[in-house]
Amino acid sequence: MRILITGICGFIGHHVAEHILLNTNHEIIGIDKLTYASNGFNRLRDSGCLNNPRLTLHSCDFVNSLSCGIIKEIGPVDYIIHLGAETHVDNSISDPSPFVYSNVIGTMRMLDFARIQDNLRHFIYFSTDEVFGPAPKGVAFKEWDRYNSTNPYSASKAGGEELCLAYANTYKIPLAVTHTMNAFGERQHPEKFIPSVIKKVLTGEIVVIHSDPTRTKAGSRFYIHCRNIASALTFLLDKAGDRDKYNIVGEKEVDNLAMAQFIAKVIGKPLNYEMIDFHSSRPGHDLRYALDGQKMFDLGWVVPKTFEDSLEKTIHWYLHNPKWLDW
Repeated sequence: MRILITGICGFIGHHVAEHILLNTNHEIIGIDKLTYASNGFNRLRDSGCLNNPRLTLHSCDFVNSLSCGIIKEIGPVDYIIHLGAETHVDNSISDPSPFVYSNVIGTMRMLDFARIQDNLRHFIYFSTDEVFGPAPKGVAFKEWDRYNSTNPYSASKAGGEELCLAYANTYKIPLAVTHTMNAFGERQHPEKFIPSVIKKVLTGEIVVIHSDPTRTKAGSRFYIHCRNIASALTFLLDKAGDRDKYNIVGEKEVDNLAMAQFIAKVIGKPLNYEMIDFHSSRPGHDLRYALDGQKMFDLGWVVPKTFEDSLEKTIHWYLHNPKWLDW
């Protein structure tokens, strides 16, 4: 099979490519705009994927219609995994426009490309838990629950998701949508929480913890390693139904203070931290997200690695590869 992956040089994209190359015989065609978040081809190079003969790369911006030359070079594909997106919530609050262009207009461009594929089996749109908005304690959203986007990033992903459904209904695109929670793993951008905490613990800097207005309760997430996300997406290539949605969920909810404390313990250094009420000063930073992942488990998908094992290995990887904490 021939799989087109958008955003292949990104954090999740390169993990998905690595997993497919290691565990299947599929051919991958990757496209990437090579923004600040990609770090060039370094992730693919560092993971050993770059010189794999089953991987072909093209640098282009899918916000613009794919040129006839790029379409010819890509050739026919069996699957499209649309991972490419602007993702940083802070950046979306500062300037929403790149998020609308990339996550809505760009998704439309890829759906238009999907329309000309004669043998497309699935267009997999990679969405986020944030489209559902904050989850009250004890609530975990199911795949088809209502949306309540609270920042421009999540709204742009919800917009792209609805556009996918419209194309599936109008043009019969074979669609599957995934919602995924907070990802972690090797080669993550240092602006993200886990590599940021690792770096600050190593240097003795203060770690800022997102909390409620009382500054006593930390925000929480269901963290999941990118290899587990890649496993779920590969599983869905054959298992996903048409015009259906799937939550890819980590096995355990962890609050951000407990996460930082775990990181400091593994490193063996003290944690200096400050609880900050982000939401009051910057609305759109939600305290808790939660998804119900039972649908994937009922299909037969099993999380390959436990949370603690994955996190500890990731921390040690950064300690042995410190260049990825500052680029």
